[in-house]
Amino acid sequence: MSGRIVPRLGPEQVGQRVVVRRRIGNGRVADVLGELLSWDADGDGTARIRSRHGEVVVPLADVVAGKPVPPPPERRGAPHRAIGWEGLEDVMVDGWRPLELDWLGVRGQGWRLRAADGFTGRANSVLAVGDPGLPLEQAVDRAEQWYAERGLGARFALPWPLAERDSKLDALLAERGYEVDTPTLVMSAATRDVAAAVAQPGGPGFSVGPSSGVPAGFELHDAAEPDDGWLSVYHYRGQELPPVARRLLLSAPEQVFVTVRGTDPPLDQVVAVGRGASSRGWTGVTAMEVVPAQRRRGLATLVLGALAEWAMQRGDRSMYLQVAEQNRGARGLYAGLGFADHHGYHYRVAPPS
Repeated sequence: MSGRIVPRLGPEQVGQRVVVRRRIGNGRVADVLGELLSWDADGDGTARIRSRHGEVVVPLADVVAGKPVPPPPERRGAPHRAIGWEGLEDVMVDGWRPLELDWLGVRGQGWRLRAADGFTGRANSVLAVGDPGLPLEQAVDRAEQWYAERGLGARFALPWPLAERDSKLDALLAERGYEVDTPTLVMSAATRDVAAAVAQPGGPGFSVGPSSGVPAGFELHDAAEPDDGWLSVYHYRGQELPPVARRLLLSAPEQVFVTVRGTDPPLDQVVAVGRGASSRGWTGVTAMEVVPAQRRRGLATLVLGALAEWAMQRGDRSMYLQVAEQNRGARGLYAGLGFADHHGYHYRVAPPS
């Protein structure tokens, strides 16, 4: 028996909200929507789902299809605004997965402990959302021990709603000497709004591949994996990429790598890049970079438009991105293309030992 339903659902979705279509006899099928509690392909061959009507046990042999879906909305409105900050943090985890993941507390409901050889804060921090199953001080102690065992300093990612940044955990970490690092805003948008803003009259337009919608002197391309040209432009915090970077870039359920190349001498020079990661009806925008000599020419807008087109092709109605709070230029660009502040987060980094 296969442990996956091609290829959208499997044991790694335990703790997520899913929809499963199953056979119920006489040629009929029915859908079950709820939290995936277990996926036991090697044991009793069932999946357990907590639906609003109670727990449902589904034989995997009866499953026709399945996929993860976004967390339920917290308010009325378009999906990109109705989702709560905790729900969107859960979705964003899919877009940049660590090499190693453990839980403090119940899987899918506790803190995530993430490690990836130290490359990027998102893949090497505690996502402190949910119940760690321990008093705060003990939970912090356990997290510090976990990172020490891997030769890493402890780092906590602390999301916050726009109106309130303070929390008991933030105060506790401050008392222990943890310093604030990289206050960041998460912005969200309706995918069609982004595409329409890019393609409006007077804008650069977008199209994957050489097209009259692309400014003269440039070509726009996409690929399922980053090539050497793409990798040569992307620098996380200005650093050269370590070997582990490629694994993280390819860690989402599905991703795309957009490249803008110059057609003037020197030919085939990569001048702008971006990455899109698709999961549960959302496309996340990451790794946006334009070479310094080509900035303020609309190339970032061109990349975002290509990512929005790719998202629409996959049926992703919503998009998100993260931008440093102090980067007012980038925030202005994204706001002009339909993105609005959704929530924020910052890191607390352990003091040097």
